Amino acid sequence: MHLSQVDLNLFVVLEAIYREGNITRAGQQLNLTQPAISHALKRLRDLLQDPLFVRQGPHMVPTPFTRNMIEQVRQALQILELNLSQSRNFVPEHTRRNFHLSLWEYAEALILPSLLRRLTHDAPGMSITTSRVKRRDLETELASGAVDLAIDIPMTVSDRIRHKWLLNEPFVVIARRGHPSIEGKLDLDTYLAQRHIQVSSRRHGPSLIDVELSRRGLRRQVFLRSQHNLTACMVVSETDMLLTLPERHAQLLNTVLVNQVHPFPLQAPRLEAHLYWHESVENDPANRWLREEIEKVLSPEPQPQGAVRKPGSKRHPRLGRRQQPRPAT
Repeated sequence: MHLSQVDLNLFVVLEAIYREGNITRAGQQLNLTQPAISHALKRLRDLLQDPLFVRQGPHMVPTPFTRNMIEQVRQALQILELNLSQSRNFVPEHTRRNFHLSLWEYAEALILPSLLRRLTHDAPGMSITTSRVKRRDLETELASGAVDLAIDIPMTVSDRIRHKWLLNEPFVVIARRGHPSIEGKLDLDTYLAQRHIQVSSRRHGPSLIDVELSRRGLRRQVFLRSQHNLTACMVVSETDMLLTLPERHAQLLNTVLVNQVHPFPLQAPRLEAHLYWHESVENDPANRWLREEIEKVLSPEPQPQGAVRKPGSKRHPRLGRRQQPRPAT
């Protein structure tokens, strides 16, 4: 027997008859007529292949089968009722729930320390699991509930995916202290003449910086493609290679490694990121609360004009209708 074949309301009737010991009183408790209660009991008897109750005068006496399962039925009904109640009356400090977030390395470093500090204080029963979901699978993962929220670059999504602008940061360049080719301000010619590190979780594909340089007919020399920015920063501190990354990430990493930080020597796109969720959790109080907490953690600067897309919009705010190479992050 599969659960999809079972009307769970029948077990509500079963528990009421067991508790009251009488069909009429069970109907009064559930605000149902006696024929409705009798019909539900017949359906459950047919489903479970057991009499369930035996009539003795005005009383309904449970069979051994019913007595053996009644506690499990009650526990299951209590869990359902509790969860439904919590969904209607969301109280962060009383909620026990794990949220699965799809984040890349920078988003983890930027968000998790402050977010977990907030959760420890305001919602100690909540926990977080993170992973990096491939962009082509993100919509499916959000729709299935396997992922609750995601932070990623602006991308084409269906009307079922809600999203909100979250980050808009300039890029900077990290170089080791005492770099022999950099004195004072880093200019474009010097930048292009150096060896570079590109950080990406993908094996192939250009970064946003490489796309912008290519658009201007320029090209940098990438000699290391690494998965993690911390590793890349460690390589920078021991070599003359350069690393280009978002400004706040450079600040975070430089609390451990003391490298030079220079403005990117070209007017270039900023790193944009959106917060994504599925329409099915749009009004879920716990999901909405977590979205608000993430926004508080980031305390984003005022949103630039034209950078926000309404939920369901399918056009990239910068690239427009024509599809461009998807940058690696």
